[in-house]
Amino acid sequence: MQSALFSHSEAQSQERYVVQNPQMLRVSLTGQDDVLARKGSMVAYQGLIDFDGEYQSTNQRTSRARTGEGLDLMRCSGQGTVYFANLAQDVHVLDVDQDGLTVDSSYVLALDSTLHTEAIAVDSQYGISGSGKYQLNITGRGKVALMTSGQPLLLRITPDKYVNVDADAIVAWSTSLRVQMQAQTHSTGVWRRRGNTGEGWELSFLGQGFALVQPSELLPPQNAQLGQGVAAQYGMGQQGAHAQNQNNAWN
Repeated sequence: MQSALFSHSEAQSQERYVVQNPQMLRVSLTGQDDVLARKGSMVAYQGLIDFDGEYQSTNQRTSRARTGEGLDLMRCSGQGTVYFANLAQDVHVLDVDQDGLTVDSSYVLALDSTLHTEAIAVDSQYGISGSGKYQLNITGRGKVALMTSGQPLLLRITPDKYVNVDADAIVAWSTSLRVQMQAQTHSTGVWRRRGNTGEGWELSFLGQGFALVQPSELLPPQNAQLGQGVAAQYGMGQQGAHAQNQNNAWN
């Protein structure tokens, strides 16, 4: 049998994490170090691999209930090769070193089990819980695979070059950066977006590091009605757009 499909055969590499194609991750397991992956993200595997739900401590469950940030993970162990994907989103592999990585948990596909995760708060000039209020801090040494909706933009930040990013488009940034959430509005009501521009919360980064931005926003099209009340339309609360729009259904 002949087909152009045979050009998409599995990648051959000695690396632990390999981007098989732009939307699929290949992870090699040797029986020594486990990998933690997003629940339900396995699309194929070879060898003797076990999949188990990852235990969450009481502190982790409490933190997730309070902040909304956390990971639903499965532990993959054994010897062989596992392929992961999620809604055909683009996959990117990063090395986490002592500087750490801050990320929106909804963009994590897989990570080494040796890494540590913790929910952290992002400062707001207004003290209001909104978009980007909490994020996930990943520390230690290891690899993490992130997902984006479309090809991302990597912005390098230096002491003489600060960057502002839409809070609904940010994926991850260097933990060493100083970050503050702000609402760019000229009205006295920070709940109202900038006139009729459709722009709302943004994150301001200063220091030395990088910020990863995707060409998609978490919120649905402006004026779309989701849930109930003003807070829901602006993505807040259990009935808000953030709760209704898991995995970037609106692009």
